[in-house]
Amino acid sequence: MPRTLSLAIPRTMSGPSRLRWMISVPLFLIALALTALGAAAQETVIKAHGISTFGALKYPADFKHLDYVNPDAPKGGEISIWAFGGFDSMHPYSIKGRSGALSSVFFETMLEAPADEIGANYCLICESMEYPEDRSWVIFNIRPEAAFSDGSPLTADDALFSYETFLSKGLSSFRAVLSQQVDKAEVLDPHRIKFTFKTGIPTRDLPETVGGLPIFSKADFIARNFDFEGTTLEPMLGSGPYVLDRLDVGKTLVYRRNPNYWGKDVPMMQGRSNFDTIRVEYYADYSAAFEGFKGGAYTFRNEASSKDWATGYDFPAVQNGWIKKTELNDGSLATGQSFIFNLRRPHFQDRRVREAIGMMFNFEWSNETLFYGIYARINSFWENSYLAAEGMPSPEELAILQPMADILPPGVLDQPAAAAPVSSTRQLDRALLRQASALLDEAGWIVGNDGLRRNAAGETLKLDFLNDSQTFNRVINPFVENLRRLGVDAVHNMVDNAQAVNRERRYDFDIMTNQFPMGYVPGSGLKQYFGSATADTSEFNLMGLKSPAVDKLIEIVLAAKTQEELTTSVRALDRVLRAEKFWVPQWFKNTHTVAYLDVFDHPDPLPPYALGNLDFWWYNPEKAEALKAAGAIK
Repeated sequence: MPRTLSLAIPRTMSGPSRLRWMISVPLFLIALALTALGAAAQETVIKAHGISTFGALKYPADFKHLDYVNPDAPKGGEISIWAFGGFDSMHPYSIKGRSGALSSVFFETMLEAPADEIGANYCLICESMEYPEDRSWVIFNIRPEAAFSDGSPLTADDALFSYETFLSKGLSSFRAVLSQQVDKAEVLDPHRIKFTFKTGIPTRDLPETVGGLPIFSKADFIARNFDFEGTTLEPMLGSGPYVLDRLDVGKTLVYRRNPNYWGKDVPMMQGRSNFDTIRVEYYADYSAAFEGFKGGAYTFRNEASSKDWATGYDFPAVQNGWIKKTELNDGSLATGQSFIFNLRRPHFQDRRVREAIGMMFNFEWSNETLFYGIYARINSFWENSYLAAEGMPSPEELAILQPMADILPPGVLDQPAAAAPVSSTRQLDRALLRQASALLDEAGWIVGNDGLRRNAAGETLKLDFLNDSQTFNRVINPFVENLRRLGVDAVHNMVDNAQAVNRERRYDFDIMTNQFPMGYVPGSGLKQYFGSATADTSEFNLMGLKSPAVDKLIEIVLAAKTQEELTTSVRALDRVLRAEKFWVPQWFKNTHTVAYLDVFDHPDPLPPYALGNLDFWWYNPEKAEALKAAGAIK
């Protein structure tokens, strides 16, 4: 906020002495005061209904609803989905236990991003926000009607308490990043909270960062003596449109729409949260889940198995038209799904070893033989977007990369962006086998009489695949066979979901499947996924990447002031991440392959960046009655 500056006159002076002191004040001090006053007066404070990283907001201050929703969508009915494994907690922000699917649904944030606009956030809990042009601080003006699901008011004290809790407990990588960004948070009045950011750091995304913090009830938290770092089946009290209806531990979760939801008239919430209940059924594996869908145990399935999509949807409910099978456009970024190496293992610290192992995954054969040709290969962390690095680095990228040439991985400056090798349509590509063999020979892993490679200490090149999904067996087993032909002591270790979670958290794995869900405007989350400072504590940087070049590039991305600067810096970062070879990228598709009981409707067209089946789809009672009459619904 604009500051004032005054020249203090000594209190002990009066009369002539006071006058003489005033006359004797050096002219340069007066000039300094006037300069400071002018600078303060010139500080422009923006008051708005949202904020955009670059450029103007799409929606005006008086918008009634998002363009892609149906504001007249009826409320009612149930949608049900499936989840994998099990759960033993309803606390999504603890590192302990396995939180239930959708368990963050109870909590809202000051700001929320729409699904049809990049880099924009609009007021949800707040009715307006204030910030200077340099975004060095932000004030959120909370809507007076904002309330928790028990009807108690949501105030600035709750927002401050939630922030301070996240700052000291929960995910260590998150609080480490947050502590580097925020200087202080203070309550200005019951409905106003101010965050002041630290100097000397990029502030471009910081209003959105603190505006995206979940808010829960301080009074409820204290009354229940809630353990934020523990596990519980009784969730914290939030302000969201859904509350917990019932649960059967590890088996079923049901969320119920709160008819007294405070935000039902807020523009951001029009046409959303339309189902009376959302039910989640848990299954131990994909095959069992598919059988459950065929048997009518749940009503909506976003199909992840290419085999099932190609061959499995020939059961009577589909043939009768009771279940709708369709493909919907997906304009969002690929998830970055990949096999990742644990770089904490000594034998995976050699980039040549990682590259050689990656050559033995034959995507082309897998796509043709296992996936029915429906996938494309992931090569970029920003796949399916304009942010992906392509070909040789541009002059603008080189301007960023060349000053750090001495710490870059090989090939970044003088070779095209690293991409997965293209294999033959036979399971084992012999040309790539020879290339991989040469890399391992060079790295000191020599094939012995038993066909296994050993280093100078006589240790085999051990590689243990950690896997908790039966569906992935058909992908991993051929990969293991190819690796053993290379001389790698590779084994496929199938574990249950609970074991997998525990081992991931202890970093007790060699290689496993992970995802890197990036954004169109990458922010401080980059430090959690790729930053050295949190590599040994982060739940996201599972590979343990510690790269000085990546750390520098993250700071450059965060400091970008225009869309052009951001695009160039992200492409440079993408180029370096890919050259580190800590992943073996898998596959993606730019469509949602969904099947559902034909009782749901959705906006047409859908927004480019969200499927929204639990958000802005709705239940059609006329369709439901027709299916009941046909015997499709009991």
